[in-house]
Amino acid sequence: QVQLVESGGGSVQAGGSLKLSCTASGYIFDNCNMAWFRQAPGKERELVSSISTVSTPRYVDSVKGRFTISRDNAKNTLYLQMNRLNTEDTAVYYCAACLLTAAVPGSYGYQNWGQGTQVTVSS
Repeated sequence: QVQLVESGGGSVQAGGSLKLSCTASGYIFDNCNMAWFRQAPGKERELVSSISTVSTPRYVDSVKGRFTISRDNAKNTLYLQMNRLNTEDTAVYYCAACLLTAAVPGSYGYQNWGQGTQVTVSS
């Protein structure tokens, strides 16, 4: 019974900032890689950032220098600080936890998913 719950989305103007949070329950948080995905209308789900069990971060090129992923294992929480947002960042953002050991259609490689939080950036 793993649950992931995102929060922190909203509407901002271009150039603004938001911080997303994802709190996990039901499993040992520090034993899993974590990630943020996003999906814009009419687009495929995209991996935005991931963080390893030892807090090594990775980012898609389009957000490098603007977004920062972090985790607090003691709080079972994943974060995404988003700065200098632009309209291309508009999407539903999902957190994901625990890499799969086998391919599962539609999973994007992760076992557990949150419900998503909307981020809207206006010009």
